[in-house]
Amino acid sequence: MTQNDRRPLTLRDVSEASGVSEMTVSRVLRNRGDVSEATRDKVLRAAKMLGYVPNKIAGALASQRVNLVAVIIPSMSNLVFPEVMTGISKVLEETELQPVVGVTDYQPEKEEKVLYEMLSWRPSGVIIAGLEHTDPSRAMMAAAGIPVVEIMDTDGIPIDSAVGISHRRAGREMGKAILASGYRRIGYMGTTLGQDHRARKRFEGFTEALAKGGVEIEDQEFYSDGSALAKGREMTKAMMTRSPELDFLYYSNDMIGAGGLLWMREQGFDVPGHVGMAGFNDVRLLQGLPAKLATMDSCRAEIGSRAAEIILGRLAGTEAPGQKVELSPKINPGDTLRPA
Repeated sequence: MTQNDRRPLTLRDVSEASGVSEMTVSRVLRNRGDVSEATRDKVLRAAKMLGYVPNKIAGALASQRVNLVAVIIPSMSNLVFPEVMTGISKVLEETELQPVVGVTDYQPEKEEKVLYEMLSWRPSGVIIAGLEHTDPSRAMMAAAGIPVVEIMDTDGIPIDSAVGISHRRAGREMGKAILASGYRRIGYMGTTLGQDHRARKRFEGFTEALAKGGVEIEDQEFYSDGSALAKGREMTKAMMTRSPELDFLYYSNDMIGAGGLLWMREQGFDVPGHVGMAGFNDVRLLQGLPAKLATMDSCRAEIGSRAAEIILGRLAGTEAPGQKVELSPKINPGDTLRPA
C-alpha cells in the first residue's frame, strides 16, 4: 500500500492474515472467551504484524473520523514541548480539530501503548515526537490511513511526513562556533544518549565538528533523570573539580546549562573569557537570568504550527504526503561565548 493509497485496515485484513473468520477475529479483539488460546494467539500476532488497531467508535460513527488530532510527546515537564503545543493549538484553534495529548516519558513501550489507545478512537491525524519508534508503533502509524507527522527531528526516514531540525547539523554548527572562538579543552554534559535520540545526534554532530578541528572532548558526564538547574549545578561542580583545565562546557540543553552557569558565576569564574559555556533550545524562561547562556533555537513553536498545517492540508487535499520540512536554527551567543 503506497502513501497515496492508504486505507484503514479492517477485520477482513486480519482475517486473511491469520486464516480465521472475521467473526472469530472480532471475538478475539473484543476479548470474548469462546476462542481457543492457539487461535487467539494467531489472531493477535497477525493484528500486531499488520498494525491493526480496533475501532472503538460505535454504530454510525464506525466508519468516520473524530475531530481530534493525537499529539504524542515524551514530556510536559520539559519546557520544550509546551511551546510546540502552543504552535499546534494556534493553527487548530480556528478549525473543528482539537489536539489531544499523550505523554510517553521517553519510554518506547509506553509510546506504543499511548499510540494504540489514541488510534483506537480514530483521530483525524497524528503528530508524534521523534523518528525512532518500536516496530509495532511504526506498523500502527503506517496502517492508520491518516496523516502522520513526526516532529522535532529530520535525521532519518519518516513514516509519512516530518517537521523539525537536523540535530546532527545543530551539533556540528555549535562545534564549529566553539572552535572559531578559540576554545580547545571541552567538556560535555547531557542526557543519557541511548534514551534521548535527538541529544545523541547533536552529540555525534558536535564531536564530528571537533574532530575535523583536531579536538577531542576531554571530559563528559551523562544523567538519566529530569533536566533541572540543580542537576546542572551538581554536574558542573563535579566536572570542574576533576578537570579544572577545561575552557568550554557544552550542555545538551539550556536547563542544566543554566544551572551550571549559576554555579560558575558563584565561584567567580571568568565566563566567557576563561571558560565558555553553551546549551541548546533557547528556552525563554531563562532569559531573566543575570547572564544569557549561549544557545541554539530549536524552532519549537514553528515546528508545532507547521505540523498542524500539514495535517490540515492533508485533510483538505492541498498537501502531499511524504514531506520532510527541515527548519534552520540559529546560534545565539548570549554572554557566554566570546566573539570569534
